[in-house]
Amino acid sequence: MIVIDRERIATMIPHAGSMCLLDGVLRWDEASVRCVSRRFRDPDNPMRRADGTLGAACGIEIAAQAMAVHGRLLAGKERRPTRAYLASLRDVWLGTQRLDGVSDELIIDAERLMENAGGASYRFTVAGGGVELIRGRATVLFGAAR
Repeated sequence: MIVIDRERIATMIPHAGSMCLLDGVLRWDEASVRCVSRRFRDPDNPMRRADGTLGAACGIEIAAQAMAVHGRLLAGKERRPTRAYLASLRDVWLGTQRLDGVSDELIIDAERLMENAGGASYRFTVAGGGVELIRGRATVLFGAAR
């Protein structure tokens, strides 16, 4: 069951229009978020190659959007949104070459491992049809890009 829909997600993160690849938040708490994506299958997905295919590494962007939503949910309405930038990826594993052949919706899990004033680290997985397709760790830095 979706607890936060795509329309609300689009107000929470800087990814607008077709670049907002999440369809909903299924659950979240202080430590993690679980999201769903069906938008990755859209023909107008801006991450598709010229031949229409969608490489598996594009799932990292979907996971990064889930991390952004989680950060915004933790900030609450009182705090102004903080810009964040994906700074590092580690231990990334791609269990498929492409996502365009996945017929099921994607389930994205992001677990916050650490956070301080300078950034946060997350472990993430992207699964389709109950099969893990992508996993890894990401470091996000807060503030202006340098």
